[in-house]
Amino acid sequence: MDRSIPVALSARHVHLSKEHVEALFGPGHALTALADLSQPGQFACRETVDVVGPKRTLPGVRVLGPARGQSQVELSVTDGVVLGLQVPVRLSGDLKGSPGCHLIGPRGAVKLPEGCIVAMRHIHMTPEDASRLGLADKQKVYVHFPGSRGVVFDQVVVRVSKDFRTELHLDTDEGNAASVRNGERGEVLASLCRDACGQAGCPIAPAIQDGQGRPFCGFTDGRLTIR
Repeated sequence: MDRSIPVALSARHVHLSKEHVEALFGPGHALTALADLSQPGQFACRETVDVVGPKRTLPGVRVLGPARGQSQVELSVTDGVVLGLQVPVRLSGDLKGSPGCHLIGPRGAVKLPEGCIVAMRHIHMTPEDASRLGLADKQKVYVHFPGSRGVVFDQVVVRVSKDFRTELHLDTDEGNAASVRNGERGEVLASLCRDACGQAGCPIAPAIQDGQGRPFCGFTDGRLTIR
C-alpha cells in the first residue's frame, strides 16, 4: 500500500477576525486574495501586518483568509525566540492561555491578549484517504522522511474532513531540520513496530499502541534499527 502523502511547509502567518480586519485596515475592509492555498477555500491575502512582541517585531507577516471567528498568530519556535515569547505548541484554535502580542496594520493596531501558537504538526486528510490508510480523526501517527537528514516526525495529528485535501503541514523549523521542501512526500506510519520495523519475534511490539512514541526498540536496544 502507498502510504506517502505530500507536505506543505507553513511560514509564519496571521488569521484575523472580521473585527480585527477592520481595525487594522479600515472600516468595511475585506481581505483581498493574492493566491490560493493548497487547502480548498483558503488563500494568502495581499494584506500583511507587523507582529510586535516584548523584544522585537516581525514585519510584513502575511494574513491568510478567509476571516475567522478569532484572531490567531501562527509562528515557529524560532519566531517566538525573536519576539521574546514562550509560544506553546497547539492545534489551531486552541488559544486559551497562549501569549498575546500587538498587531500593527496601515490603519490601526490591535492588542491580542492571547493567540500566539506554534501549530502542532498535523495532516489534513480526506475521509477516503483516512479509510484507505486505516486512520481516524484526531489519531496520532508518525511520518517518515528518508534522505541524508532523514527523520521520523512523532505526534502528528490526523484531521479528517470532506473539506480537506490530504497533506501534511509542517512549519519552517521542522522542514529545515529535515531538509524537506514543499511537495515532497513522507510516509505515514500508524505504528513504528508494525509499519517500519518488522523485527520478527520482538517482545516489545505487542504492547505498543498505534501513535505511541515510547517504548520503542531503537531507544532501548542499539542493535535494532528501523529499516
